Amino acid sequence: MSSGKLFQCGKSIVLLSSKAASSSSPVSSLLVKNQFCNHLRNIRFYSNSSPPVPGDASKEPFIPAYKQKEGESVETLRARLLYQSRKRGMLENGLLLSTFAAKFLNSLTEVELRDYDRLINLPSNDWDIYYWATGVKPIPKEFDTAILHKFIDHVRNEDKESRLRQPDLN
Repeated sequence: MSSGKLFQCGKSIVLLSSKAASSSSPVSSLLVKNQFCNHLRNIRFYSNSSPPVPGDASKEPFIPAYKQKEGESVETLRARLLYQSRKRGMLENGLLLSTFAAKFLNSLTEVELRDYDRLINLPSNDWDIYYWATGVKPIPKEFDTAILHKFIDHVRNEDKESRLRQPDLN
């Protein structure tokens, strides 16, 4: 067995080499241990030997393309959009979209509902919606619609409404 010092880093037991462990100062030994623990925390472990490459379909999860529902009644569409506005998986968008839906969803036309459906379902990343609404990223032409601009006005919150929680369902 190798000589050195054993220490615990999270759930891992690590053997510090005898060279690193033989430091004359306990402070430098602790420093080596802390640097190694930080290194372990930053490592991402993958089932194969290399990390995923963006755009490489074999290493990224498959996200199916969104298909707009055909033949869906306006009432069903409103109910689905209300649910999807509340369940985003991202708190910021959950608050913004749910308050927008509570305020405007019942008064939107069918065309506006379809545009809203595309807005909240077509982008594969919710951060894009947030960045467009807050002006961090430019709006792509395909999403530059009246409904997005209405949402942007809502996000600006010029009336200073409290939006600390999602509105209650009626």
